[in-house]
Amino acid sequence: MKIVYFDCFSGIAGDMTLGALLDLGIPFDLFKKELNNLFLSGFQIEIKRVTRNHISAQDVYINVTDTQPHRSFADIQSIIENSNLSNKIKEQSLNIFKKLAKAEGNIHHVPYKKIHFHEVGAVDSIIDIVGSIILLNYYKIEKIYASPLPLGKGFVDCAHGKLPIPAPATLELVKNIPVYQTKRQQELVTPTGAAIITTIAETFGEMPQMKINRIGYGAGKTQSTFPNLLRIYLGKLDFTKRN
Repeated sequence: MKIVYFDCFSGIAGDMTLGALLDLGIPFDLFKKELNNLFLSGFQIEIKRVTRNHISAQDVYINVTDTQPHRSFADIQSIIENSNLSNKIKEQSLNIFKKLAKAEGNIHHVPYKKIHFHEVGAVDSIIDIVGSIILLNYYKIEKIYASPLPLGKGFVDCAHGKLPIPAPATLELVKNIPVYQTKRQQELVTPTGAAIITTIAETFGEMPQMKINRIGYGAGKTQSTFPNLLRIYLGKLDFTKRN
């Protein structure tokens, strides 16, 4: 069984997820060709090779070239459903956005279909989420595992002003998921990252017994003395008896 393990030692964000999955080895031109099936314009995607604490990683930049509107859940649903992506990719992508919309709806006490996204409705978050699902399907992943999620402290600036860390949407999304507190004064798990991993991962805990074939590193944008990276192991479950 082909699996991936998300080693979230520095948390998880949308760009970190996309970068780590790209780092597992897909040809970038092939990824962009598949992404064009989304029929979303006004942006350019750029991949840079960077280092964090001397560890090489992929850093994804979504450069917006045209003004992008704030999008509602219905807007994003329409974009995905009217794309030429496979039905499986459409369904998995919409599941993430629906989970995120429900989390926002719980916070604001409104039906999730009426939620208007701000940061998450932006084109870069759409690319992060749909692009990550495209890549997981490209690698033909059968099961997804993840480590417990570390949480930071402090405050973060967003469209609603300053919010506590973890952001309210993040906290909604990680309900019933193993998390632990750190002393780091920064946002480690973003709403987009939380929505992705809590939707796709079947199990949170220690890495299963597996044979690792590839390792991907995705870089975050926040500067830190810690390696701001997401690490993903790609391999197969190993049922070999241990002595």
